[in-house]
Amino acid sequence: MSKFNEEYIITMKDIVREGDPILRQVTEDVSVPPTSEDLDTLKCMLQFLKNSQNPEIAAKYKLRSGVGLSANQIGINKKMFAAYFHDEKGNLHEYGLMNPKIISHSVSMIYITNGEGCLSVDRDVPGYVPRYERIKVKAIDMTGKEVSLKLSGFAAIVAQHEIDHLNGIMFYDHINKQNPFKLPENVEINSLF
Repeated sequence: MSKFNEEYIITMKDIVREGDPILRQVTEDVSVPPTSEDLDTLKCMLQFLKNSQNPEIAAKYKLRSGVGLSANQIGINKKMFAAYFHDEKGNLHEYGLMNPKIISHSVSMIYITNGEGCLSVDRDVPGYVPRYERIKVKAIDMTGKEVSLKLSGFAAIVAQHEIDHLNGIMFYDHINKQNPFKLPENVEINSLF
């Protein structure tokens, strides 16, 4: 029985930090239809993101603000992530996805000028993280149905960051080792913000 249910409030002590082997493992598929335990965990993860973006709740529980959270970041070896954020156009995105897979992507790429951060990384990691500008993701949603999402811009970046987690990849693995601010050549790449 998982402790992650509607009553439980995830705090920073629940977040696995870099160096923990689970962050480098390829996570296991979630059974379909998902169990009530998996769904409760996903709802709990989503609530953490909402709490982390609420100034009063975040201050009360000393939460770092997050836009995405993968199951392995709370020590659960399962292919699922939650995301909650507003994109660059102000649209709200709220997802609880299981077994997500990128099935296609654009050639063009984007990056965030200030770089990316991660709830599991307690330090600034300078450098550009190139991501595909547009992706198509196939996954199982919280109703147990297969969905296909076309994401672009910030939403595409968040999804790629979280799907990387589920495959044992950290965001800084994409940063150029010799020159952190060098971008890929021979590809159209623009800064998002």
